[in-house]
Amino acid sequence: MLMLIYDWDLLLAAVAVLVLTPAAAAIISLFKNSNLYTDVRGGTPRGAGIVPWAALSIFTPPPFNVPIAVMGVLAFIDDLAGRRGIMNLPIEWGQLSRGLGILGVFLITYPFMGAWGLLVALMVQPLNIADMQPGVACTVTVIMSLLALPAAVVTGSGIHLALLIMVVALAYSPLDYMGRVMMGEVGNHSFAVALGLLFYSSGGPWLLLVLFLLTPLVTAILRRGNLSEFLEKRLKIENPTLGDLYMDVMTGGGLGDLLRRIILGRRAFRIRNPFLISLGFRRLLFNPHASRLPES
Repeated sequence: MLMLIYDWDLLLAAVAVLVLTPAAAAIISLFKNSNLYTDVRGGTPRGAGIVPWAALSIFTPPPFNVPIAVMGVLAFIDDLAGRRGIMNLPIEWGQLSRGLGILGVFLITYPFMGAWGLLVALMVQPLNIADMQPGVACTVTVIMSLLALPAAVVTGSGIHLALLIMVVALAYSPLDYMGRVMMGEVGNHSFAVALGLLFYSSGGPWLLLVLFLLTPLVTAILRRGNLSEFLEKRLKIENPTLGDLYMDVMTGGGLGDLLRRIILGRRAFRIRNPFLISLGFRRLLFNPHASRLPES
């Protein structure tokens, strides 16, 4: 009987996401002057990920649905605020809301996950970078869900959550693969937290750690062309290695740059060691806030 209920949940979630995603995109397109609409690809509604967020929040069994819901709300604030600064402070509203989301997920999951909940929260980083290219975040989500299935079977934890995440991603994906919508932070952050909870529930903290380390690699491989071009043209990192791509996924974006500003200040580094270059230290230590690069 319980399995039958889960089967209906999966079907209902898939149909709801398939139907409501175009509707959400149409509504967002009415607000072309807001941060929920970007001029990328001639105009694209951003924040359509609110639909998979709602599906995951409703159909994920408790208590795992709570951190997904909380992260989604704060991530949507990030989508609404964009890169808007907070008065004269060296932080943006989006960075603040994302940071609060990470903290919120950690505090909510701590009673049943301990410190490992922080890894669940930090999964938002690689999924955020994956969402910058059409279809990649959906592909990463489906791949990682499939990888969790064998562990879920072996441990007897049940495959419902893995299947739920997959069907929601697949139902959302058609418009995403065509580049007609963007998840926004609300979507990719929700999938990120859901994947973290899935791996923890399927195989415990060490499987979660594998997910945390493997997801940036999968993202880097899927986005290698775009990321290589970005690192060469924008950051002037010549002939980027796979390590550079990995570090860009793991530490790139606004939150990573904020941490660099706090930790590195205005210091700059020039990495010459071939081994460190292969590991991606050029990207890891690239500081956009540096006054100038050190002399060769």
